Amino acid sequence: MNAIEKQEISKLDPRFRPLGAWAYFGYSLLFALPIVGFICLIVFSFNGNNICRRSYARSFFCGFLIAAILIGIAAIADMITGITGVA
Repeated sequence: MNAIEKQEISKLDPRFRPLGAWAYFGYSLLFALPIVGFICLIVFSFNGNNICRRSYARSFFCGFLIAAILIGIAAIADMITGITGVA
């Protein structure tokens, strides 16, 4: 990033400043924590302090919901068909 880009980003309202790659990595690690991460995910999904962080939390939450739905469907299909053979 050159000096002009840094200057333009510093002029932005803090709500609209972009997140860096390390911020996305850190938030991914935070959201992966079992209980605390899920609470932070919900809080950041509704918080308007940084639009980029809110959007990332919402996208992570959507991925979480899709994974939960797929796991639920697989569990129901397993119970109906009994493929695993657990009696």
